[in-house]
Amino acid sequence: MFIVSFLQHLRQIGVVGKFVEFFGPGVTHLSIADRATISNMCPEYGATVGFFPVDEAGLAYLRETGREEGALKYVGAYLKANKMFRNYSDPSEDPVFSEVIEMDLSTVVPCCSGPKRPHDRVTVTDMKADFKQCLSNKTGFKGFAVPEDKLDVTVPFVYEGKEYTLKHGSVVIAAITSCTNTSNPSVMLGAGLLAKKAVEAGLTIKNSFIKTSLSPGSGVVTYYLKESHVMEYLEKLGFDVVGYGCMTCIGNSGPLADPVADAIEKGDVVAVGVLSGNRNFEGRIHPLTRANYLASPPLVIAYALAGTILIDFETEPLGHSADGKPVFLRDIWPSKDEIQEVEKTYVLPSMFREVYSRIEVRLFIMPHGDNN
Repeated sequence: MFIVSFLQHLRQIGVVGKFVEFFGPGVTHLSIADRATISNMCPEYGATVGFFPVDEAGLAYLRETGREEGALKYVGAYLKANKMFRNYSDPSEDPVFSEVIEMDLSTVVPCCSGPKRPHDRVTVTDMKADFKQCLSNKTGFKGFAVPEDKLDVTVPFVYEGKEYTLKHGSVVIAAITSCTNTSNPSVMLGAGLLAKKAVEAGLTIKNSFIKTSLSPGSGVVTYYLKESHVMEYLEKLGFDVVGYGCMTCIGNSGPLADPVADAIEKGDVVAVGVLSGNRNFEGRIHPLTRANYLASPPLVIAYALAGTILIDFETEPLGHSADGKPVFLRDIWPSKDEIQEVEKTYVLPSMFREVYSRIEVRLFIMPHGDNN
């Protein structure tokens, strides 16, 4: 959610082809994973490079991911000798920039992006109203041109012996995917804790026909999700590991169940895909999901629980507990302290060393003069 706001801000400024370096005391409030995500997504805001200079948190990350202490001493000494090491709280270390743009992190609000482009940001509180408007808008990046008499269309169908109804805004794909977001321990553990709290509150995925999946960016993610005992809850909600790296984000979701596909086509329904990837152009995710929203991994779970994009999380519950009490997203959303405590306990250097030790590197040397 935070990342989408950040990227849209940079797009509005106009940084195409530029080297963007981030500095200032606010950087210390960003985790290394957040910094890496913002840097890795520089193609999304058009920059040639998105750069966060290394600081003590950077060295701590190297230590956390299993690098040898001797190597860390050399890395730190080299960066400091070349004035590439940074204390973000010391303005005297800041270089002279050709242009300085300020962003107040306190103004960032939860948001998604869509329904057809990664830079069309929508605050979570506005998602319901924005989607309704998109249905009526003329065909375009923010419009589907649904006739007024078809806005409330409903299509009943049977899936695995149970009756369901499909409407505009119904979620049919919910995927925690993309190497960028799914290598971030904070958001992945946040999603796992949300799943745990949801199951404990008696919630299930609203509609069993929703195609749910989890494709982490690294095998380490599976390791710490299991060790922290949240994987079982993700699996109970249908978010089983289907592979690693880019999956649904590049259209590898596979076909929808025939009854679902038939219902979408029969009613010309604007069905929705929600994913944690970085691309949502029309037709990319799935030919039958005309609306696709980029969201954080925890929000992917939230919309899967709701079963629709047409929900106001502030005023409408995700579902009801066994005793009939409404359960709101705020009731099960994990706190920052909870996530950090779990991350500190379960994301360990030994995990990275063990997983990376299994990686095989094979070099294929072409014979001299062979151009084939």
